[in-house]
Amino acid sequence: MRAPVPKRPFEPVYDLQWIRGALQTAIAIEHATMPLYSAAMYSLEVQNYPAYNTLRSVLMEEMLHMAAACNALAALGGSPRLATLDPGAIVDGLPGSIAPTLRGRFAKLTKRQLDTFMRIESPDEMVAPNERDTARYPTIGSFYRTISAAIADNAASVAAAVRAPTRANQVGGNLGYAVIDNTSRTDPVEQLLNSLELIIDQGEGFEGSTLSSGARSQGELSHYARFAELRFGHAYSGSRDEADAPSREGQRRYFQGPAIEWPVVINTLAVPRDGYAAILRLDPNRMAVTTELRAFDAAYTRMLAALDDAWNGPADQSWPSLGRAVFEMNELRVISCFNILRHRVPNAAIPELASIYPNEHQELSTLTDLSAPVFYGPRFINTAAPARS
Repeated sequence: MRAPVPKRPFEPVYDLQWIRGALQTAIAIEHATMPLYSAAMYSLEVQNYPAYNTLRSVLMEEMLHMAAACNALAALGGSPRLATLDPGAIVDGLPGSIAPTLRGRFAKLTKRQLDTFMRIESPDEMVAPNERDTARYPTIGSFYRTISAAIADNAASVAAAVRAPTRANQVGGNLGYAVIDNTSRTDPVEQLLNSLELIIDQGEGFEGSTLSSGARSQGELSHYARFAELRFGHAYSGSRDEADAPSREGQRRYFQGPAIEWPVVINTLAVPRDGYAAILRLDPNRMAVTTELRAFDAAYTRMLAALDDAWNGPADQSWPSLGRAVFEMNELRVISCFNILRHRVPNAAIPELASIYPNEHQELSTLTDLSAPVFYGPRFINTAAPARS
């Protein structure tokens, strides 16, 4: 028998103001996943084959999810804040206290990282019962479902907000995510709910009964299932019992299809909180490495600024701004794969890691093979983000 759910000390008022704030948090959540998945994708020696295609496909959909959240907020009279998003926020967990025990770190592709990715995209059924009962939002899906419920409960004020003049733009409706059209005959509340449902379905699976995203996504696997395929090394095969909905216990049994070969991965050093600053002081090649790291950070900052302009700048410049953001996204891959990951961390620095990073060394050594040659990876710094304490 499950223990009673403990009472929480604070319950917000789920009104229109809360919905706007929650959608900005949703933007931050979707953004937080992208550097994490990118770091793993960039670490692949060959940018092709199942692992790369899986990571890239999920990453592209996360971008679309962030855009959909931006459009939803813009439709309700808000202004999506993108220029100051902090890529490193996930080190302390997902924004909005979603899945509060989760901790992310930029690192190469490993099974340990895939466990983290699966936790990020997890359906409620795959979360440990104690966390499911004690966290306000144990999963991203549970947070989106709360937003959807608030939209439905405030349907009249939501519809009025959508029909009122807005400050921000609707961007990119032909790219595969929802644009909220205030001139459409379709109920604006229905448009918003459909947009959020698609995000949930693509992340964790359709209505919690399958690891597929459902008909609207042409039956593609959820993000959770795609990561699980890599983690378990076999394609999704479903359950032998059609009535058996996925559950946390014995989840490996859903992945017994054809084998998936593990890719060749560059042994990058998981990024410490200081962005390699202490290690660079020990590196005779520090100037060259720092130049490449700063070039990447500058491109990341420009990308977010261009995205911000797409939603908040002049409407006639929205598409050119989005184009600049796409250009910078490609620059990130080029700088990372062809420059940063070719710089080796000096052998002399490896034994010093325990003393340099006493509180992080165990996790760094878990995510990096310190007995093999070690290389730098991208550290994902937005120079326009407020400094974290």
